Amino acid sequence: MKKDTRNFLEATATLIGCIIGAGIFGIPYVVVRSGFLTSLIDFLIVGIAILMIHLYIGEITLRTKGKHQLTGFAEKYLGKNGKALMLFAMLSGNYGALIAYMIGEGKAIKAIFGIPEIYGTLIFFAGMAILVWFGLKVIRKWELYLSALMIFVVMVICFICLGKINLQNLMVFKPGFESLFVPYGVLLFACVGTVAIPDLEVEVRENKKLLKRAIIVGTIIPLLIYLFFGFCVVGVTGSLTTEVATVGLGKAIGTYMVLLGNIFAIFAMATSFLVLALGLKWVFRYDYKFGNFNSWALTCFIPLIVVLSKITTFVKTISIAGAVAGGLEGILIVLMHRRAKKYGDKKFREWIKPRILIDMILIFIFIGGIIYTIFETMKVI
Repeated sequence: MKKDTRNFLEATATLIGCIIGAGIFGIPYVVVRSGFLTSLIDFLIVGIAILMIHLYIGEITLRTKGKHQLTGFAEKYLGKNGKALMLFAMLSGNYGALIAYMIGEGKAIKAIFGIPEIYGTLIFFAGMAILVWFGLKVIRKWELYLSALMIFVVMVICFICLGKINLQNLMVFKPGFESLFVPYGVLLFACVGTVAIPDLEVEVRENKKLLKRAIIVGTIIPLLIYLFFGFCVVGVTGSLTTEVATVGLGKAIGTYMVLLGNIFAIFAMATSFLVLALGLKWVFRYDYKFGNFNSWALTCFIPLIVVLSKITTFVKTISIAGAVAGGLEGILIVLMHRRAKKYGDKKFREWIKPRILIDMILIFIFIGGIIYTIFETMKVI
């Protein structure tokens, strides 16, 4: 295999592995609430917006000397306030994911063992808290292989579903602004892979064309997998689709899907939880110089308190995390991209002309999602 081909495949696989995660289990539920045909519009809008943001981060990386992550780019191009906002977006997004995974694990464990959800959540929390305390890093080394396994199992589940699909469940279009926004936050949560892109430059070496190609392919493939998974699950379970998709799928197909689907869900959410929790702990430990106990406690117990308070649900949590944290991150990336063209350390022929209209549309989408999500959350409260 040629070196460029190998580098391209490695970079693409890294981005796909970063994007595809436990957020996939919430997609069918919001697709049903919106209507499958309506949701196709969301897939298109969110897909284009995320692809643009990923390409923007790629350009920012190539224009900037040294190795940075999102907070570092934000500080360089937007100052200390920009860095603080980016850190808030990343922390709130991570906490939202940890809360959602605790809730989702309770549902999946209940589906298999029949115990109350809260007991399943507490069992899961105890195991994860121990691993986070000891700082188990082996999951990082196997993350790419685990992502490949996850894609394989998703495809197996989808092909099992194909022979049981009722097309009537898919021929649903719900007009209206509200229906269009229902899947938005969950899709944004599931599709964002910005944190991986600064590292892709190393994998493709200095071939900028490979980086662009890897970002495009690595963004589109997860979106297509999500669409296929949503198509298959909604086609089978219809209005009975559950917040954690594999729970309702198990009820519809039978015992073997209860076991396959929910064991898979438990495993996928556990690995995603551990990766995020360790990253959050290291932020507190190394960036803010907290002690090991305080870093561990802040990471693990804040999500547990929220879960025990029962103020949110699995889908609501990832929807808020996606729309608010992901939306804020998207706005900051648009602004950084414009500044990087003018103040970047290195020059190159840009992939995307920074036309003001494109940026205004992206910012409008992200602000609209934030406002809608906050408004809907306040209505419930």
